[in-house]
Amino acid sequence: MKHYGRRACIVLALLLPLSAQDDPTFSTTVKVVNILATVRTKSGQLVNDLTKDDFALLENKRPEDIRYFSRESDLPLTIGLMVDTSMSQARVLEKERSASFQFVDQVLREGKDKVFVTQFDMAVMTRQQPTSSRRDLEQSLPYVDTPSKNELQAQRGGGTLLFDAVVKASREIMSTLPNRKAMIILSDGGDNGSDETLTSAIEAAQRADTLIYSILFADPAYGGGGGEGRSWMERLAKETGGSFFEVSKKHGIGEIYGIIEQELRSQYNLGFVSDQPVRISEFRTLQLTAKRKDLVVQARDRYWAQR
Repeated sequence: MKHYGRRACIVLALLLPLSAQDDPTFSTTVKVVNILATVRTKSGQLVNDLTKDDFALLENKRPEDIRYFSRESDLPLTIGLMVDTSMSQARVLEKERSASFQFVDQVLREGKDKVFVTQFDMAVMTRQQPTSSRRDLEQSLPYVDTPSKNELQAQRGGGTLLFDAVVKASREIMSTLPNRKAMIILSDGGDNGSDETLTSAIEAAQRADTLIYSILFADPAYGGGGGEGRSWMERLAKETGGSFFEVSKKHGIGEIYGIIEQELRSQYNLGFVSDQPVRISEFRTLQLTAKRKDLVVQARDRYWAQR
């Protein structure tokens, strides 16, 4: 009996690595690096029928084997709605609220997905903690508003804490949650008074494995939406693996939310275990590409290797 027991253990040990390659559920005993990716043709059409063998992956310019792979239409999703409520957004805020609730209503699967709502102006305030309830979100969104007259009179310091908001949400909410995570930032891109920087905001989102979808929505009367602010919004999206959009007469906020919804429903989740031990905690570069030359992969370009 003991002889057969040992044989059974050996057979089981041999089979486990094979089954893990086809199982999208990641083990907690190994450090699996997850990469969420969106693939488009060069003309912009989403591609959602690829397999693991259609991708190539480099970590610090060294090839890595993709051990886990799944198409991400089913894993739970956490979305953070990050709304700029500084005075420069006063005239576009109602459109943002309306489109945001419509988007949440279409995307949220109650009991599975979660959404939280954070506003930022001269302070950062989470109006709604992560919830799966449409009712909670419907009740909290109307409170996302610009500062009152009394709050403006009592203001000290800066007035648009974009970078602080991203870092706070990344560290206090996203870093504590598993599965797919994305922030949607609605702002004219300005930052005035943050303790954090653009670099630290990007790094906080990367450490929390969070994509950023940035939507540049500027009121022309305030002259926002250009120059430095636009560049900041573009970098927040690109360096975390998300997308950048700009609201215009040609592309309304409702249409943009529709594109984001399509991306979230067409993602791939790839996982690998680095063959290089983590001796010190550090950022490591990633390069995920499609083997087909006519395809463009959108994914983050580095991750935080935690010792």
